[in-house]
Amino acid sequence: MTDAIVAGPGHRLKPLSPVMLRELSVRSNLRGAAQSLGHYGMIVLVGALIWMVSSRHGVLWALPLMVPQGYLVAFLFMAVHETAHKTAFRSRGLNLAVGYLSAFIIGLPYEYYCLFHWDHHRYTQDPEKDPELIVGAKPASDTQLAIAYSGLLQVAGRLRLMLGHAVTGKVVVPWIPENKCGTIVAEARVYVASYALVLALSLWFSSALLLWVWIVPLIIGQFFLRPYLYAEHTGCERTRSAFQNTRTIYTAAIVKWIAWNMPYHVEHHAYPSIPFHALPKLNGIVDGEIVYRGRGYIRTTRETWAWFRRHRQIS
Repeated sequence: MTDAIVAGPGHRLKPLSPVMLRELSVRSNLRGAAQSLGHYGMIVLVGALIWMVSSRHGVLWALPLMVPQGYLVAFLFMAVHETAHKTAFRSRGLNLAVGYLSAFIIGLPYEYYCLFHWDHHRYTQDPEKDPELIVGAKPASDTQLAIAYSGLLQVAGRLRLMLGHAVTGKVVVPWIPENKCGTIVAEARVYVASYALVLALSLWFSSALLLWVWIVPLIIGQFFLRPYLYAEHTGCERTRSAFQNTRTIYTAAIVKWIAWNMPYHVEHHAYPSIPFHALPKLNGIVDGEIVYRGRGYIRTTRETWAWFRRHRQIS
């Protein structure tokens, strides 16, 4: 295999039977609520600690707490992702409610992301059609690579795109169909207006609460989220098979919980109708078929970094 990072055994895939697929695809409002409330509950708890410590002792003393808060807030991306598939809950309304709220918090317009992600699944690892491969400049140096791994350019890019949609009323990216452009423009304008309102209220009340419990942690969290996202496909094959173009990461239980079980990413791409809570069971069924597997995110990040550097030199 060319440009491979970590290859596993990879056998002929034995597809799930219709009965097994149907059983694993059952969605649950209870499981979705438990995951969502747990994730948001941790954000509220750590956010309260940040505010309490910063109020009593100053912001510098609260900075260490902003690291786990950043991890939690940035990884609301996983709530956006799962609800985009409409698999977080059985109820469509609950999927949309949690999806819109989480997307607003991380600065990622929800309807836009749903269309972006749909094309990512349709064209995974296709350099000409996969939006994840199209968006952003290719790092030409170690400095640019480090900036890319910070995630800050990606966030700035999507905010700039959202602002462009809102101001110009035009959508030019290829993964948005023409009949959806009006929706994307309207959504961008609602987001921009809402963020302006939040800023105005914070200034009116002279409160830095949202800055320290939301904005700064969200920025910090990108340093964790972006390497995680690079681990999903970097260095995998450019084929149509999810068992060859995607990587599953074997990692700690707490990481899997915060990421809504998306480290089981091969399983998700192979069977996107299966909800997050059933992915561990699915892994037990298809584990022997997984070609690319990572052993923890620190090790995998070193490997994806090395792949980017090799790929740049070859190019």
